[in-house]
Amino acid sequence: MEDTIYTKGIYTATIGAHAIDRGQFRGVVTLVRDDGEDGEDSEPKLYDVAATSLSEEEALEEARALAHRILGELEL
Repeated sequence: MEDTIYTKGIYTATIGAHAIDRGQFRGVVTLVRDDGEDGEDSEPKLYDVAATSLSEEEALEEARALAHRILGELEL
């Protein structure tokens, strides 16, 4: 499956899902700031969706919602 990527200015959010215990899945978002500078702010930040899902598709939908929320709160 191809990564789903969202951008806002210098920020890129990539969503995914991974399997956890007992056939459940959890959505994840990786947020990267790319302003051409090296440093602490350029390190990827990982966010896990708080809830678990019964399918990978549901977990991806939760991750998508989280990515939109994170990007929506960023000030450029």
